[in-house]
Amino acid sequence: MNYQVILDTLIKENEKKKVVPTLLLHACCAPCSSYVLEYLSNYFKITIFYYNPNITEIEEYQKRVKEEQRLLQEMKFTYPVSFIEGKYDPESFFEMAKGKEKLKERDVRCYDCYKLRLKETAQVAKEQGFDYFGTTLSVSPHKNSDWLNEIGKSLSDEIGIPYLFSDFKKKEGYKRSIELSKIYHLYRQNYCGCIYSKRQSENENRKKCL
Repeated sequence: MNYQVILDTLIKENEKKKVVPTLLLHACCAPCSSYVLEYLSNYFKITIFYYNPNITEIEEYQKRVKEEQRLLQEMKFTYPVSFIEGKYDPESFFEMAKGKEKLKERDVRCYDCYKLRLKETAQVAKEQGFDYFGTTLSVSPHKNSDWLNEIGKSLSDEIGIPYLFSDFKKKEGYKRSIELSKIYHLYRQNYCGCIYSKRQSENENRKKCL
């Protein structure tokens, strides 16, 4: 399924209707948000929802939150972008990850992590009356867009709010996120956020040095 075509079709339909829907957009970090915001803020009234209990270390979490907020202050948008910080509850991530600690990144632990974060996003979107909910995660080449859209569709069916189908890697979205990261001097982490991905990254870098 071509998620970019689905998104393009939706945008064209809204433009014909001359409507600018509200979107609760889950964000994982400032670099991934950069291109997605540059693109979507032309068509949606966006509220960034920063909910990432997978980021194990509080110092790392706080650093990424501040970078996200700084990006929103410095970037220019067609429609204003606001910010909501979700609860920082790493214990919910560790509870979800029980029995999956030794799995590598992109295995089922990551699927369940996507679901954990998107479920909270969907609930907030319903509570606050957003037109759509979505995530920036699909911009990363390390994230499985099929999984993200599958989870989003399932949650959408449950709560009755449309999920914004996406694969932001299309149209060279990831490449543009790197360019924007340089322009805004963004901190680019070298692992997803959890202690397991950090250990995997450190082990891979160690092997490269041998």
